[in-house]
Amino acid sequence: MNVPDQLRYSSDHEWVGRESNVVRVGVTDYAQDALGDVVFVQAPTAGTTLEAGETFGEIESTKSVSDVYAPVSGTVVEVNDALADNPQALNDDPYGDGWICTMEMSAPEQYDELLDAAAYRQLIEG
Repeated sequence: MNVPDQLRYSSDHEWVGRESNVVRVGVTDYAQDALGDVVFVQAPTAGTTLEAGETFGEIESTKSVSDVYAPVSGTVVEVNDALADNPQALNDDPYGDGWICTMEMSAPEQYDELLDAAAYRQLIEG
């Protein structure tokens, strides 16, 4: 499983990449593998304010439908509109083209509370 060291992770299998007070959010390689072939991504709407742990979208695959949770509190700034036409990007490049949205954090300290790569590896390896 690919777990980039520079990212942070939620126990719900979302990854977070930080640039200043804005974070990019997606689902991990582990999550996309468990989901199987992704056929639809419901992303949040730009301008939506979310609390950490709140459902902000869902991913439909050939196996199931799974909720996606906000890893931090904040406002959705940008949504990856390319996923509407190419949901498979979540499988093909979960840490690149498969990102879901960017958020401006309202509680930046929450970022530091997320799992680092070593802790996330421990979580998924059981």
